[in-house]
Amino acid sequence: MQRKASFKIYVTRREMLAVGDVPDHSLMLTEMEGEPINYTPGVAGEFVSRRSVGFHDRVKGDGPMTGYATTIYQNGAVYSRFQGEKKGAATTGKWEVYKGIGKLSSLKGSGTFVVKPSDKHGEFVLDMEGTYDL
Repeated sequence: MQRKASFKIYVTRREMLAVGDVPDHSLMLTEMEGEPINYTPGVAGEFVSRRSVGFHDRVKGDGPMTGYATTIYQNGAVYSRFQGEKKGAATTGKWEVYKGIGKLSSLKGSGTFVVKPSDKHGEFVLDMEGTYDL
């Protein structure tokens, strides 16, 4: 099944360390939470929460990132891995489900994502699309 989703996400924690090998090279660990935009409940019921933890390797603000996301619904949860690349204002990449529980225990899925800043400081819009099989 093809599906699209959008989330408003925001930084809840961030730690950044300078690498020191070249100017503006840093490693960053982030925690983000979010909520859906225009959400239509599926087989797992109402949305409860979304949390992600990401690792970013940045030179002058751009670079690769990788992490994990947990999305919890009334009757299940989805755990996924993601990896991407930040260039300019946008981060693009791929995600893949590695575990589901509850009504989503047999869920398999993968797809792409784009993250762009919103009008609010520290807030972003995550647009995802992909294919799911239950």
